[in-house]
Amino acid sequence: MSIIATLIHKCIFISIITFSCALGMLYYVLNNQYIDFSSLEHYNPGKATIVLDDQGIEWTRFQLDKRDPITLELMPSHLLDAFLAAEDWSFFSHQGISFKGIMRSIVVNMYHGRKAQGASTITQQLVKLLFFNQNKTFTRKLKEQVCALVVEQQFTKQHILQTYLNHIYFGCGIYGVQAASQRFWGIDAADLSIDQAATLAAIVRSPARYCPLLHPLSCQKRRNIILQLMHQRQFIDKKTYTSLCDKPIAMVNIETDTIAPHLRETLRIFLEDLVGKNKLYSDGFIVQTTLNKQYQCIAQKAFNEHCKKLKKELNLPIDGGLIALETKTGEIKALVGGCDFIESQYNRALQARRQMGSVLKPLIYAAALEKGINFTHTEYDEPFSLLQPEGAWEPKNYNDRFNGKVTLAYALSRSNNIVAIKTLMSIGAQSIVNLAKECHIKGPFHTYPSLALGCIDATLAEVAGMFNVFADNGIYTEPHFIRWVKNSMGTKLIKNNTKRHFVMPSRISDQVAYVLKHGLQRLRYQYKRQEWIKSEAISKTGTTNNSRTCWFVGSTPSITTAVYIGCDDNRSMGNNVYPVKTAFPIWLAFHRSAQSSQASFVFDPSLQEIYIDQYTGQCSERGKPDAIKILV
Repeated sequence: MSIIATLIHKCIFISIITFSCALGMLYYVLNNQYIDFSSLEHYNPGKATIVLDDQGIEWTRFQLDKRDPITLELMPSHLLDAFLAAEDWSFFSHQGISFKGIMRSIVVNMYHGRKAQGASTITQQLVKLLFFNQNKTFTRKLKEQVCALVVEQQFTKQHILQTYLNHIYFGCGIYGVQAASQRFWGIDAADLSIDQAATLAAIVRSPARYCPLLHPLSCQKRRNIILQLMHQRQFIDKKTYTSLCDKPIAMVNIETDTIAPHLRETLRIFLEDLVGKNKLYSDGFIVQTTLNKQYQCIAQKAFNEHCKKLKKELNLPIDGGLIALETKTGEIKALVGGCDFIESQYNRALQARRQMGSVLKPLIYAAALEKGINFTHTEYDEPFSLLQPEGAWEPKNYNDRFNGKVTLAYALSRSNNIVAIKTLMSIGAQSIVNLAKECHIKGPFHTYPSLALGCIDATLAEVAGMFNVFADNGIYTEPHFIRWVKNSMGTKLIKNNTKRHFVMPSRISDQVAYVLKHGLQRLRYQYKRQEWIKSEAISKTGTTNNSRTCWFVGSTPSITTAVYIGCDDNRSMGNNVYPVKTAFPIWLAFHRSAQSSQASFVFDPSLQEIYIDQYTGQCSERGKPDAIKILV
């Protein structure tokens, strides 16, 4: 009994203090009128931040105004019931503050030793939404309560409830029940069903946790709690409650901000850090990006269609990413961060770090050329064993076959593992690490022989930037997606200063690039009946252990595009799963439509074309069975 008595005394004491302070502040407010309540009638959301594509055309915007106000008379009664049950069931009987609610929350919170229950009325929530920040201080809470009392004196209950329902936040920049109804289900608020109304009431407690666009399962659980409250308050009967709890939250797929959603989210986070969250949505900035809307739509279509096909064929949660750069500028023209942004906001093009596999091999042969070795040099492709502390390491080729004596040109064009390892060991792993760092591959690195097989983690953007060196005569250009950001006065806050530097002489990069043409030429014979790209191209495939990641990266003279396919949990995709069937069809579909503005590469004029025997390295002639053309 002593504990209960202590709790009661504390509750009474806190209530008296709160009420006394509230009365004092109420007297001050009524006499000084320091708050302008006209914002209830005239809400000004400020100016949106406009985001432009590479042609200066708007492709998205960031704003705090997605309200579409409607009158209370147009809202169904069960929508009002849902919010009253969830947030303030005594709304029509209190005067702005629920003293019973305050007492109840104090007891519950003291019992749990934490904030387990709130006591804000709908009027208080509206006041906080319109007039105060989110800082949780005792002084702010008192001001909020005082303002709630004043609002109740100046406006009717119906007016307060209508304004609240037209201003409440539902996550993802959506404000008001009408905008939320249209975004989630493609209907007007007047047509909401009981379970949909309960869903909206469920979100407002924490839009970051319960917005159905981001967290549908959490939202459904919270919705069922609201349905239970509606049943307890006798707004719905038991049969309705039990039947609706089993219904999923089925949203319509409305085409809203569907252009580059992963890039849009990355851009939003960057801009919030740059200018501040509040300013981004209200101060009217202009952002010039590098995105090409046409290329982006082509990329999304190609990626999503093939991923859908792969999921059925492999019966796996396949995902991945695509990134396309303008060769000479490093501007990101298209970016796909995953199959479904609603399902996952994880940007796999910029965030996922996957083992590189064989897409690293061009750097190995570039390093060898810099050491004075050339593509006519031969090595033996044969069984190979290397004693290591954990036992013998016996690498193999992807097809488990060995070809005997072959040239480095053959080895690179066929992605041979054994010759790549031997080449790395002969020139030293550190020279390859140095080149990788020059290409902004972040690593971490090790200098074991397995480095030749691409045992380095990298993002899709890093791989695209590295490979682009071979399409741009040895120059590295940093991938980027912003050209400039201006404020509402036209002053540039940032301007992209593209970082370009030579990684290797053009004589080196162009010899490697020329050999990288052969792999794609062989693939062309497998696609005889399909439309091919109308320009030269270089490419490299990559497959990591047990087909956990499949890469395809290729360049035309205008665009470098990298694609990876894999599961987010890095599980194996199965036996005999290679880039030719996974990543390459996406690359090809994109480049068939996103045609290069330049038909042919321009190679170093000091180099000349010759034919060699791909096995012996001896001079050969065009048309001979084993002839391969290289630059020397």
